[in-house]
Amino acid sequence: MSSTRLRVAGLLIAGALFNVPALTYACQVPKPTPPMARCEHSGEKPCHCVEDLASIRRNHMSLILHKRNLTMRQGIRTSENSLKECIACHADQRPDGSYIPVNDPGQFCQSCHAYVGAQPDCFECHATTPADPPATKH
Repeated sequence: MSSTRLRVAGLLIAGALFNVPALTYACQVPKPTPPMARCEHSGEKPCHCVEDLASIRRNHMSLILHKRNLTMRQGIRTSENSLKECIACHADQRPDGSYIPVNDPGQFCQSCHAYVGAQPDCFECHATTPADPPATKH
């Protein structure tokens, strides 16, 4: 048996014995580095998100579901915690100033969702780029 097969077999056995997902050790995926937010939209320097980064990473799905329920089920439309606002700040731009869709490989939404193995369906209905024309780059 090859050393690779022995290593994988050992990890599987260790995972079974210690209730640890052994394949996470065998198949490490690099953490994503999504594009940073653009301050042009908010006008703030430095840029500030609606929540701190750790909170967004931990709770963004709850925020999105809460917002969906308020909007779709109760008819309450506000810009607070709006997916449209997230996209307005987090869509990166090409050198020509056009926006790159947030769900393109390596972009803001897709980079983290690929890392965790999630398949978001937000963009079946929502736009992947801001509606406003791109800000002029200086």
